[in-house]
Amino acid sequence: MAVTMERLESQAVIRLEGEFTLASASELKKLLLQGLASGNDLRLDLEHAEEIDVTAMQLLWATGREAARKGIGMAIQVSDAAATAAREAGFERFPGLTVEE
Repeated sequence: MAVTMERLESQAVIRLEGEFTLASASELKKLLLQGLASGNDLRLDLEHAEEIDVTAMQLLWATGREAARKGIGMAIQVSDAAATAAREAGFERFPGLTVEE
């Protein structure tokens, strides 16, 4: 599991690689909050995420709601595994979030 954030001029890019479960929720939450605090648009790259559990989905959903509330754009690029996990967990639509498959 690896979570990284790259701050660009107009957006913060958060990349997730590997498995994201309850064990990695704290690290993911920390970077999502930093991304929101930047005030820039967020781009989440989940193309290399192998497994995402409901805890991570809840964090992404809450981040989407907060981004929408603050007027921050948020886009997510997902792997097939991440898209399947989202559908199976009932997270087909995230508030304030554009999903790119």
